[in-house]
Amino acid sequence: MTPDQYCQDKTASSGSSFYASFRFLSPERRRAMTALYAFCREVDDVVDECSDENVARITLAWWRGQVEEIYTGKPQHPVCQALVPVVRQYKLPQEHLLEIIDGMEMDLNRHSYDDFKSLQLYCYRVASVVGLLAAEIFGYTDRKTLKYAHDLGIAFQLTNIIRDVGEDARRGRIYLPLDELAQFGVHTNDILDAKETPEFHKLMEFQIERAKRYYQQAFDQLPKADRKAQRVGLIMAAIYRAVLDEIVASGCHVLKERVSLTPRYKLWLAFKAWLKN
Repeated sequence: MTPDQYCQDKTASSGSSFYASFRFLSPERRRAMTALYAFCREVDDVVDECSDENVARITLAWWRGQVEEIYTGKPQHPVCQALVPVVRQYKLPQEHLLEIIDGMEMDLNRHSYDDFKSLQLYCYRVASVVGLLAAEIFGYTDRKTLKYAHDLGIAFQLTNIIRDVGEDARRGRIYLPLDELAQFGVHTNDILDAKETPEFHKLMEFQIERAKRYYQQAFDQLPKADRKAQRVGLIMAAIYRAVLDEIVASGCHVLKERVSLTPRYKLWLAFKAWLKN
């Protein structure tokens, strides 16, 4: 199996909303985005699937070494081997790949966030940085596009957090800012015990509105000159916004169920967004 095929299989098996949008890219950029996304999945799996925290830390340290090897052309892992020509062609900064690993390690260091400011750092590392790397792969002429990519990454991660409240709680994690739980009269045990209350729904309305604001802020910052180059990101946004809308339409029962879109619906949304943009 070639490194590119490994990345393809890793990305396809994830069932991610991102995968549906990749087929709208040129073969060259599709390979690059597939390798980048496979890297994100690999380091994320270290934290999610490793039951021993010490082993997880050691493994993430190994991945940091692999990132360094990408830039010397001698990595061992097939994902990093696939990234070697990608980082050279698109001039992807090494520190960005390392920041993604830093974000994953935050899940080992803490299971909750006191306020939105501290959560923002997590969202930046695990999502905005990926958006910045993707923007380099898609191409841009105006540096304002990087502000768009940053905010779109935040919007994506906030959507993930909203969608996965119950799933994360079952892992003992609460990503909703604790000061906002207190503001709306929601106790952490309500989240961990999957207890739906009127206060919880008001809290989620607040979270959803903030995510929508980040989407709009991102769209407003995308220069017209780069809209065509960045439209795969806009396709991803259309799919993620649909997830957010489906959560609202289904009654926001995120403590006990996880909203997902069918592959066919994702493709329809992707095609619609491609024609629109």
